[in-house]
Amino acid sequence: MAVKDIAFLSATELSSAIKAKEISPVEAVEAYLDRIERIDPHVNSYITVTAEQARQEALEAEKEIRRGDYRGPLHGIPMGLKDQIYTKGVLTTDASKIRSDFIPKFDATVVTNLKKAGAITLGKLNMSEFAHGEPQSSAFGPARNPWDLTRSPGVSSTGSGAATAARLCATSLGEDTGGSIRGPAANCGLVGLRPTWGRVSRYGVDGAGWSFDTIGPISRTVEDCAITIGGIAGYDPQDPSTHNVPVPDYQAALTGDIKGLKVGVVRELLDPEELELDPQMRQSVLTAIEVLAELGADVRQVSMPLAEKSGYITRAITHVDRVSLRPEYLREQPEGYHYNTKIHFTAANLIPAQVYYKAQKLRTMVREQVLGLLKDVDILIQPTSGAPANIINLDQKVDSQEHARKALSAGGFRGPYSLSGAPALSILCGFTSATDGPNGNSGLPLAMQIAGRPFDEATVLRVAHAYEQAAGWNKRVPPEAV
Repeated sequence: MAVKDIAFLSATELSSAIKAKEISPVEAVEAYLDRIERIDPHVNSYITVTAEQARQEALEAEKEIRRGDYRGPLHGIPMGLKDQIYTKGVLTTDASKIRSDFIPKFDATVVTNLKKAGAITLGKLNMSEFAHGEPQSSAFGPARNPWDLTRSPGVSSTGSGAATAARLCATSLGEDTGGSIRGPAANCGLVGLRPTWGRVSRYGVDGAGWSFDTIGPISRTVEDCAITIGGIAGYDPQDPSTHNVPVPDYQAALTGDIKGLKVGVVRELLDPEELELDPQMRQSVLTAIEVLAELGADVRQVSMPLAEKSGYITRAITHVDRVSLRPEYLREQPEGYHYNTKIHFTAANLIPAQVYYKAQKLRTMVREQVLGLLKDVDILIQPTSGAPANIINLDQKVDSQEHARKALSAGGFRGPYSLSGAPALSILCGFTSATDGPNGNSGLPLAMQIAGRPFDEATVLRVAHAYEQAAGWNKRVPPEAV
């Protein structure tokens, strides 16, 4: 295989080739570093590229595999990490001027786990400043969507979505507070899994909302997603929020069989009026649901009355949580923030205690609704977002009450699972009409969300994989990746 073609293999395909010694980790790393040098100036997905470190890790992986010390499906796989995840001796900025010279003295637990699995880090990925706000808030400039460089790759794991879609890493890690794995996965046509809260350690990760934050994979295929989450999941005594429960073999769970599985379609999240759902998005999800029914799933309508308000509830809590994690920054270095971040954090300081308290009570009610539905069905289905990727507006700011309302209500699609802590996955389920794409070509990705019971990521992945194999949408490649 030509070196230039290596980056177009899925992580799982590359893993098989490395295990069979058909491709070396050194060749894989060089293929990705070459693409980063050529393509990332347009996409802007990386803040820091650790080229020499990656080359050294690749040499070590190659030696281990040659002598028969194969560690598993991530051994020799080149990855990217969101820049709020600590990496020993490597710049970790949170995409902010305030942290522009911060170099951690230790690795986050997820990084330690990846190293044990033999994965190779290519660098640190762009993001929204402090995992908050819009793509343009990054001090390093916005990451751009490889399907159309004028459009957003999502919030806030912007670089994780952009780099993975542009074939600038084989798979990546993002972080999801209110939807920041699932949003970029949706915008960039990828698979993004927010695991159960407590499944993956957050030790060594700069937080955004302590009772929401979840580290998870953004990948090109469901199987890539399965091997990535398998490499980072598990109990960590350094993070008391993690649960000491077994981690299943997620890859083995991808049987393709979903016959008889009970699938609940959340009625309120397919209402085009309440949440201003784009007609093409709605139709693509409805068509995907038909595919699940054809595969043997038992599809039924269910109701989650608070779903459409979950965006407001999530933001009322997470805005306060975010600013409370580092209040000294706002007091002492307000000029270090991007304008939008500073406005959001200042506003968060003004949220009354009774509003925060009411939001916490509503959170409990949302959790009860989600878990109540999951007693009767195995899976819940709805759109991941209300619309495809929007155009990046570098001058964007909250300039009206209506603007703020729309921004908050949009979180309703992903909010129920952030609030409940249940696992949720975004998967590509279609494209807009060709005229919506750059130069009238490929169109923009549309996405479906699949959620399940806490600590049952295996079923979520199984349903997603069955759909992916039947639909075949993931075979398209973004124009900027070619």
